[in-house]
Amino acid sequence: MKTGLHVPPIVETPASLAAVSTWRGRWDSEADTEAFARQLAACPALAHATLALHGDLGAGKTTFVRHLLRALGVRGRIKSPTYAVVEPHSAIDCPLMPPGEPLLIWHFDFYRFNDPREWEDAGFRELFATPGLKLVEWPERAGPFLPVVDLDIDIQPDDMSHIHAADAEPDEARQVRLKARTPAGQCLLDAVTA
Repeated sequence: MKTGLHVPPIVETPASLAAVSTWRGRWDSEADTEAFARQLAACPALAHATLALHGDLGAGKTTFVRHLLRALGVRGRIKSPTYAVVEPHSAIDCPLMPPGEPLLIWHFDFYRFNDPREWEDAGFRELFATPGLKLVEWPERAGPFLPVVDLDIDIQPDDMSHIHAADAEPDEARQVRLKARTPAGQCLLDAVTA
């Protein structure tokens, strides 16, 4: 897995914004995506975080989520929530949780939302208020109704993969950008960039 640069704020910012930092990196293959997901899954801050997943159709958001859920201990079939809007999961033997206590996970996909008010009408406020991990694809479609996001993950196909690595699979290489938005998000960013 290639590493990226940790970019600190350029100018002095208020304390509430000082925690916002960005990392840019690259996944040459799906194996790199899986390794990144495993690294993220080892961070205790993930257990109650909200991650916003950005990227075009086919960028690899759901593939990343599948690897992350497997790394957390989710068993069985992991479906994309494109039609259901939300898929609940639980990880029974998740090392981030006390023994016997499952990690509750909700995977949202707001791609089909036409109006951000659909988020409110669907009753998602209650789900976001409960403990557990929330993974949100197409968060911009929920508009201002989406609660605070801890970490933004932007995944884009890397059209220049043939220049970066001779052995990179063009269909698998991805450019990745992480942006921490909260102290928990900063812990997650630090965990995968250390």
